[in-house]
Amino acid sequence: MTMDVQDAGGSVSPHAQAPWRGMAARLIAQPGFQAWAARLPVIRRIARRDGEEIFDILQGFVASQVLVVLVELGVLRDLLATGPQRPDTLAFRYEIPAHRMAHLLQAGAAIGLLKRCRGGMYAIGRKGAAILGVPGLEGMISHNRELYADLADPLSVLREAGETRLASFWPYVLGGGAEMSPDVAQTYSNLMADSQLLVARDTLTMLPLRGTVNVLDVGGGSGVFLSEVLRRNVRARGMLFDLPQVMQGAKSRLEAAGLGERVSLHPGSFREGDLPDGADVITLIRVLYDHSDETVLELLRKVYASLPPGGRLIVSEPMSGGGRPARAGDVYFAFYTMAMGTGQVRSATEIARLCMSVGFKDVRVPSPPRAFITSALSCVKPV
Repeated sequence: MTMDVQDAGGSVSPHAQAPWRGMAARLIAQPGFQAWAARLPVIRRIARRDGEEIFDILQGFVASQVLVVLVELGVLRDLLATGPQRPDTLAFRYEIPAHRMAHLLQAGAAIGLLKRCRGGMYAIGRKGAAILGVPGLEGMISHNRELYADLADPLSVLREAGETRLASFWPYVLGGGAEMSPDVAQTYSNLMADSQLLVARDTLTMLPLRGTVNVLDVGGGSGVFLSEVLRRNVRARGMLFDLPQVMQGAKSRLEAAGLGERVSLHPGSFREGDLPDGADVITLIRVLYDHSDETVLELLRKVYASLPPGGRLIVSEPMSGGGRPARAGDVYFAFYTMAMGTGQVRSATEIARLCMSVGFKDVRVPSPPRAFITSALSCVKPV
């Protein structure tokens, strides 16, 4: 769809501001009302459901740690390979007391990653198997230890008080790309490469690139997104632009995929110079939310200058729900970017306004198939 940014969802419905909503909230917050509601069947069911959902939020961190342990120990892969196992067998294998391993497996079954079988045995569940089938998901789950450590003191993150572990993990965001060590660059490249394939597939489902096009992927890392573009469109060519340290594995990856002759590599930093010319389409895949509005505007100006009239910009990244808050964008990714120390999650409306402020028109915002993977928009440089 074409987006009218002036009217798009950042505003609050007048109904949401009705005085009765505030009165209802104050009533619900009274202990006496809760006791009265518990005696009425219909309201009791609503109150019970609300209570269960509140508790689910409360215990979410514990559930995430159960997930981390099952992945890092290798329990999911173990059960996939061997079939159902008893807790004492796994306890011996992983050097965990048997009664505690039983609690871990029971927890895994409670959150749907495992399933409990007859005789007190445990097998991998549908969701657990799905984790193993998603490229890079296990690495992302383990990487969340950095975020969890920072969120041990969420007020410190909100108040920007002190250094965070994620800021150290992503030094390129703060302009430290030139000083990025080879180990950090490799870790970053691997993590991005593993997760980028899902992003690429969803992006190109929403905004296909057809015909004879030359695509410049800014911040494209090791070329995963461009590889998917070229695999789907044999008439396309690609240009890859990123920090030299981050692009180290790009050439070998592209050549291994048989795409080396269709992609040119352009090492550099968009902070320090112009973007290469010659592209019909420029893509920013999980780039803007890493940076402040000031940095984003400067990058968008460079994108606009690099494109020919009629050229197209595609932005794909997790986004805020704006007027309709969304869990993925407004909870997980919002706090992730805060812990990084720079950048922010923006709604499609906010990104569109930034793009239009530098001259882009005809903003399109397709419905995302999986907003927890990515959302996207495109716009055009006027002819």
